[in-house]
Amino acid sequence: MESVEPFNLLWEDKEIKFDTPNVQKHLRNGEQVISTIYYIEDTKGNPGDSGRLLATNLRLIWYSLVHKKFNLSIGYGRIANMNTKMTSNKVRGNCLALYILAIGGNTRFEFLFTDVSGETERKNMPIFQSVFDIYQLYQRTYLYRDLKLRGAILQSGQLIILPQEQVINKVNGVWNLSSDQGNLGSFVVTNIRVVWYADANETFNISLPYIQIANIRIRESKYGPALVIQTAETGGGYVLGFRIDPTERLTEIFKELVSLHTVYTENPNFGIVYDSPDLRKRSTVETVHRKDFKVEEFQEIDERQEKEINSKLNTYLAEGSLMVGEEKPPREPVYCKELGFAMERIRDNYKLKDLWDILPQQMIVMEEE
Repeated sequence: MESVEPFNLLWEDKEIKFDTPNVQKHLRNGEQVISTIYYIEDTKGNPGDSGRLLATNLRLIWYSLVHKKFNLSIGYGRIANMNTKMTSNKVRGNCLALYILAIGGNTRFEFLFTDVSGETERKNMPIFQSVFDIYQLYQRTYLYRDLKLRGAILQSGQLIILPQEQVINKVNGVWNLSSDQGNLGSFVVTNIRVVWYADANETFNISLPYIQIANIRIRESKYGPALVIQTAETGGGYVLGFRIDPTERLTEIFKELVSLHTVYTENPNFGIVYDSPDLRKRSTVETVHRKDFKVEEFQEIDERQEKEINSKLNTYLAEGSLMVGEEKPPREPVYCKELGFAMERIRDNYKLKDLWDILPQQMIVMEEE
């Protein structure tokens, strides 16, 4: 019998783990760090340790910069409640903290992540806002990650297509063998999941993302050769059987599903696309700067010119320096018509233009460095 070997189960959004070695570096395929928040303390578990809080598309990760062994991984699927509150500290004063209540099995976990940077807001945006935004996106993208039975996935007989989802194939005349008499329906194969729904009752359906498929095979049943799909433990551990006639067509669909499963598990799409206001603002500013910048307006300074400027400035300053115990002689103010205000008289053998050219040239040298 042909089959697909099981792969690593999707656990990152469904478990709470403590002190996993280098957890911030060991992300699964398709997992991405969407937001990084610096100077965060795990106040309940590791008080006094400054660390970083990473929000990926599957979980929150905190790791200490003081003790490398200390870290946390909190799957979004375990979070029951999340909010922010102000905390008071004798050393730092008032600080903004992120409070999380998570449930793992029969255990309740409380986490308190405190901003110890001294800033409660950055660029007029609360520092923990990205965590709330990403968590809400996670809750809205259930179908990308988990098996759904009898869901509202169709409208007027058509599958409701998810963002970034593409229909690869639609197969009519597919029997679901979950009951003794079987149910006739249709397969919709996409780049993210396989969907089956009954022709007589659209609410009797299955939406199964490839990430929750443990293996696929063809095996004999009392109805003849059948396509058997076993879901992962995180997907309920179901064994689903489907009959597709003729056998050649069954083999064709099997090979297609195996191929799509292999491609998807190498680079899963978990459905979360987050565009933070801060990133949009920075991108806009950078684009404006690139548009406004013109090569001909950039004044390049070679090494000889830089040395000449530095020498002229150093000489002028050296001539005005004092020995210890000396007092600076008074210099009478004079009106400068070029600048339009009164200024100290320039020392002999120097012109205003010599000193005026120093400032802008020095600024250009500093920008180059």
